Amino acid sequence: MTILVTGGAGYIGSHTARLLAERGRDVVLLDSLERGHRRAARDLPLVVGDIADGATVRSVVADHHVDALVHFAAYKAAGESMEHPGRYFRNNVGATAALLEAAGEAGVERVVFSSSAAVYGTPEVLPVTEDAPIAAENPYGESKALVERMLAWTDRTAGTRSVSLRYFNAAGAWPDGSLGEDWSLTTNLVPVVMKALLGRRPPLEVFGTDYPTPDGTAIRDYVHVLDLAEAHAAALAYLEEGGASTVVNLGTGVGSSVRQVLDAAERAAGREVPHTLAPRRPGDPSAVYADNRRAAEILGWEPRFALDDVVASAWAWHSSHPDGHGD
Repeated sequence: MTILVTGGAGYIGSHTARLLAERGRDVVLLDSLERGHRRAARDLPLVVGDIADGATVRSVVADHHVDALVHFAAYKAAGESMEHPGRYFRNNVGATAALLEAAGEAGVERVVFSSSAAVYGTPEVLPVTEDAPIAAENPYGESKALVERMLAWTDRTAGTRSVSLRYFNAAGAWPDGSLGEDWSLTTNLVPVVMKALLGRRPPLEVFGTDYPTPDGTAIRDYVHVLDLAEAHAAALAYLEEGGASTVVNLGTGVGSSVRQVLDAAERAAGREVPHTLAPRRPGDPSAVYADNRRAAEILGWEPRFALDDVVASAWAWHSSHPDGHGD
């Protein structure tokens, strides 16, 4: 049987689809290419279409004998979501409702959902467990929380089991530099550091050097995109073995500071990252990192890549593909 990967021409979706295919799984990608790239799909079967188009979804499921769904397709910029909340709820929530309805009607009963640690907002206790309060601070995070609730009801009413994977800070690229992130669509630290290194932006601003952390800069949990892909494969296996619906954090469980990211980038590139020091930004917590014990217990998943691996793979990709996928 076949796995349908929505958003499979995007960043994490393309890495997951490639990993699944290399392990002998049949996959088909569904992507509008609004923010994905045909080249990221490589030679995998790609249907260009909208996840909200029920006829397209039902046709893909029937034509490719799909029995499981891995759902990535969504807008993902927190700042943009504050400027255009309706766009995020329409695309991330409304379109997902249509996708789940059509896929369910076509017989798909297992779903792995690309969620986010943004559902927690600013956590009060570290490391963050899955039992932390849901307190999203932007429409992006709220949209992910709403889909998680939707999936719980889909299980209760239709028996569709799901795993929602709450990523922390996804970063990195395929280790040989052949597949990676489109940095034109992200404000995340690692690709922004790469832009600064390659002269594609002004010097990086380091916001805050007086946090109560070992080096004074903010700490986040950076998890390699291939570790995330591995977790999706593990979640599919868990559901295939009859596992119940659940939510799982995906993070390394170890925080890395902005200074440590800069140091890793300088080791990878062999030169200093152009940067300036700036005051803290309002609302930025000093540290956020995951408790990932549930992922180990339920999925048998543990991250394999350390911060240097994350940053070195990002450098390999961006330095060899400064224009991204080029399409």
